[in-house]
Amino acid sequence: MELDPLILSRIQFAFVVSFHAIFPVFTIGLASFIAVLEALAFKTENPAWVKLSSFWTKVFAVVFGMGVVSGIVMSFQFGTNWSNFAQATANFLGPILSYEVITAFFLEAAFLGVLLFGRSKVPPGVHLFAAVMVATGTFISSFWILAANSWMQTPAGFELREGVFYVTSWSDAIFNPSFPYRFMHMGLASFLTGSFVVAGVSAWYLLRGREVEANRKALSMCLWLILFIAPAQLVVGDFHGLSTLEHQPTKVAAMEGNWETSSHVPLLLFAIPDQDAQTNHFEIGIPSLASMILTHEWDGVVPGLKDYPREEQPPVAIVFWSFRTMVGIGTLMILVGLTGLALRRGGRYFQTTWFLQLLRVMSIAPFIAVLTGWFVTEVGRAPWLVYGIMDQASAVTPSLTGGMALFTLIGYIVVYASVFSAGVYYLMRVLYVGLEDRHDDEEHEAERPARPFSAAHVPFEYGEDKHTNPTSQGGH
Repeated sequence: MELDPLILSRIQFAFVVSFHAIFPVFTIGLASFIAVLEALAFKTENPAWVKLSSFWTKVFAVVFGMGVVSGIVMSFQFGTNWSNFAQATANFLGPILSYEVITAFFLEAAFLGVLLFGRSKVPPGVHLFAAVMVATGTFISSFWILAANSWMQTPAGFELREGVFYVTSWSDAIFNPSFPYRFMHMGLASFLTGSFVVAGVSAWYLLRGREVEANRKALSMCLWLILFIAPAQLVVGDFHGLSTLEHQPTKVAAMEGNWETSSHVPLLLFAIPDQDAQTNHFEIGIPSLASMILTHEWDGVVPGLKDYPREEQPPVAIVFWSFRTMVGIGTLMILVGLTGLALRRGGRYFQTTWFLQLLRVMSIAPFIAVLTGWFVTEVGRAPWLVYGIMDQASAVTPSLTGGMALFTLIGYIVVYASVFSAGVYYLMRVLYVGLEDRHDDEEHEAERPARPFSAAHVPFEYGEDKHTNPTSQGGH
């Protein structure tokens, strides 16, 4: 059987991007969280904030390193697997990717060292400034990367001459129609990811009775953020959907599993899309709700996939189910935020065992939501690389063979598996030590309980006797 270099190149890039995407979306939100912790420590001089900042900075460093290693090869693939695309779009993507390195990566690299190793070597104000610069760098990086990807989704500010894109307006190209919504959507996703991971880890420590005061503060901050950010993400997603309906109707049709252009389109809760037969099986839906959500009118018209040639239709099943997974997780996030609010009275949010266990489970949820969101975005754009202008078949490297693509794909899988294993190992070491210093951890190891404390053992007030309530001293 002959290996198809186009299919293998698509799988390879999808694998690399999917692996890489989970790291920046976490570090962007975590960097901002660390900057807030540093500001609180600078203002209040409360050691709890210092402990939290020091601990999460270690986590940030490991995840940041994994993100850099996994992402640096993506630009090389433009030349190795997609040389026609790289040549055609170099006038725009070349400068944009360079701006990302110059304005963001250098900023992060310069101040990350101060953030990691400068706490006892520079004044507190300088250390706070370093944390703010690192957080700023992560957002600048996401700005340029999303500008590049959004231009591929909704190209603007260019003219095409002999198959090459020439920029006619940098402002129109960078701030293309989908960019503002996608940038806000990804920014909020980053805050949600950081919040749920910090909340999940804090909940785990509270269940074990470790550093109760500091982890209670961290959990409280995250629950407030989730309460407001999760519904805000829903609103931004609605605006993003309206923009997508206007500029990428085939993607919206695939998201809704809608084959016929019509009004009063139902919101399908369940269906099995059959692209060969151009229909769905076993549909369960809410009448007219898709029209209302997408057009804000009950009788709004939603485009159907049958209006487009089959070769221009994206893989419907992947887009359809990825979209529902993303929305379902987003709904769960809103419910978690509301539950946290309901448990605020009496401090039950950090004492209720089932809620803390739920937060532990939900710590993985934002990564799944981000991945499925990227599947909707990228698979829904198929078969185009530059939407409506350059398709994937014309963008692949002409001299690339299936064997070459398969060899590099296997190589990436092996290398990335090693990187991921090493990263997880070091993260587990950091999590095991926790917020305590290493020498303190070893000194008090014998005093820790033989088994994890239940959340029911966490004291309601910190004024209780520390000898009868070991959790009031962080498990020591």
